[in-house]
Amino acid sequence: MNIESLFGLSGRRALITGSGQGIGFELARGLAEAGAEVIINDIDPARLDKAEKKLSDGGATVHKLGFDVTNAEMVAEKIDAFEADVGPIDILVNNAGMQYRSQLEDFPVDKFDFLMKLNVNSVFYVGKAVAKHMIERKAGKIVNICSVQAALARPSIAPYTGSKGAVANLTKGMATDWAKYGLQINGLAPGYFKTELTSALVADEEFTSWLSNRTPAGRWGDVEELVGACVFLSSNASTFVNGHVLYVDGGITVSL
Repeated sequence: MNIESLFGLSGRRALITGSGQGIGFELARGLAEAGAEVIINDIDPARLDKAEKKLSDGGATVHKLGFDVTNAEMVAEKIDAFEADVGPIDILVNNAGMQYRSQLEDFPVDKFDFLMKLNVNSVFYVGKAVAKHMIERKAGKIVNICSVQAALARPSIAPYTGSKGAVANLTKGMATDWAKYGLQINGLAPGYFKTELTSALVADEEFTSWLSNRTPAGRWGDVEELVGACVFLSSNASTFVNGHVLYVDGGITVSL
């Protein structure tokens, strides 16, 4: 196999949840540049329209699929309809998620419940709905976006840490159950990246100084640096990689 056949995604269709902005949008752009048709998803129609225009203007073939990833019935309905009306979803990137900061003893119960539903339940809901069709075809790629917080903890984000640990282990469970059908299910775990959602932390000189000193690479990551790992896990280059969590973190998880 040559490099293009190993890493190229031409002829494949990729669904990226939560891709109206941030990491999800950048992964959609990167998969499109590798040749895939991309299916972007967001609960906010305006954000979805804006993302579609940006990607289309860049030459991508884009489909919009707006649904609430925390609604299991809606997820199954939308996925089944897309498969019937448009065609197969060959790649799924489970990216939708949220963060909420509070000291654990004061963490609101409703925020905890919603964080878990968005960060963990959605991976199961969307993964199950898409995998049903992949299993019939005996082929498919699922990439679950984890985090360095699957392995590390910081003050004020204990529930988020718990949710990402759950996603990492759910990834292993998906691989254990579905690898026999020809699917590869892996995790991609970003470290600290500059996005719209982390802009306040990037601007915080004290935090950025701490992060730079704590990370062997000495800096924040740029979202473009996640694309190669996602393309690898979505391509023929990873046909015998299953249940793995790939950390893209500048070394923060390997250094004290």
